[in-house]
Amino acid sequence: MTDQPGPERHDAPRLTTRQAAELLGVKPETVYAYVSRGQLTSVRAAGGRGSTFDAEEVRALARRSGRRDPSPAGGDLAFRTGITLIEDDRCYFRGVDATELARRYGYEEVAEWLWTGELRPGARFAAPAGTLAAARRAVEALPPHSGSTDRLRVAVTAAAATDPLRFDLSPEAVLNSARGLIPTLVGALPVLGTPAAEGGPLAAELWARLTPEPADAPSLAVLDAALALLIDHDLAASTLAARVAASARAHPYAVVSAGLGVLEGPLHGAASGLAHRLLREAVDRGSAVPVVADHLRTGRRVPGLGHRLYRGEDPRATVLFELLAEVPQAAGALAAAREVVATTARHAPLHANIDLALAVLSVSRGMAADAGETVFAVSRTAGWIAHALEEYGERPLRIRPSGQYTGPRPPQPLPRDGSGPDQEPGSAN
Repeated sequence: MTDQPGPERHDAPRLTTRQAAELLGVKPETVYAYVSRGQLTSVRAAGGRGSTFDAEEVRALARRSGRRDPSPAGGDLAFRTGITLIEDDRCYFRGVDATELARRYGYEEVAEWLWTGELRPGARFAAPAGTLAAARRAVEALPPHSGSTDRLRVAVTAAAATDPLRFDLSPEAVLNSARGLIPTLVGALPVLGTPAAEGGPLAAELWARLTPEPADAPSLAVLDAALALLIDHDLAASTLAARVAASARAHPYAVVSAGLGVLEGPLHGAASGLAHRLLREAVDRGSAVPVVADHLRTGRRVPGLGHRLYRGEDPRATVLFELLAEVPQAAGALAAAREVVATTARHAPLHANIDLALAVLSVSRGMAADAGETVFAVSRTAGWIAHALEEYGERPLRIRPSGQYTGPRPPQPLPRDGSGPDQEPGSAN
């Protein structure tokens, strides 16, 4: 199949002179020279100040001149996004400090902010009855040993099948699907404890799926903050997969399925489970020192420490540690986590990340090792939807990297089967 260009967008955001210059890798004066030579078309900005440029026209000129979008360190792709900024050891959602949002607002409110740039105080999500019933039936059909990500993937597929309007990619339709999908994912998981009252926050509903222990206000505050903080983290691997799906105009359920598929990789979503097992062993042995020593002796990385985007402690972990200090049951696991950091610091200057903070919650409140992965997946669903909404506004199929072929140069001879060109099939030599 050949990639086809999408329809022309007359409402697409236009670039300023400075943005066009950055994309082209030239000075602003050179941009105006391109206009004078007929290589670019400019339109006077509203109010008569400066000029604006069609983004696709600028990118086409950049390709012809051999200029590519700048790539982040360690990555191969860069996309303009107005969702998350990670800068100077801080994380911002639409320009607002994510840690301050998580301290003041619940998960649903932060999700609405991420989606629309508007705050909806007291926002609550509700699962459509038919969709939830279908998702539960699908999840119940899985083998008992299935993991939480298995259940979530099946629940997404079942939810998609119940929505005949899933191919409506208008912002209103996508948001309505998201507001029903996220509580469906939670409601489809097996209940381990006392179910929460209807109409409450999603964190309370999820709590009963993570542990049989009863919920209390301080613990729910930690879980709600974790959900809010994990919503998005720039273009992580699962988010890139979600954007690729959205670029192909996959419906929002398929976008979430793409994200979940990548999340199950051991280098992404499963990291919190490794931190849980480390911390569980440290608590059981009464000290983190021998546990960290075992990891270092065998050349294994100490999980829950270090993050490529932060020089110091993960700011999301800092918030959760502060909230965990208010949870009496977490005292032992919290002390063990601090000892893990202090012990490892003698060998390498690594700081705690959010996986270690999630491990304190899961270890101290009787949760399974994959509880952090479940929290991550449910939370990040809102982030994938935010990126899908953004990508739906871009040119379709724009995420189409070119492969660098390293195979034999053509033409190569046609391959021959083992029988030889002059032998009958099945004949013996």
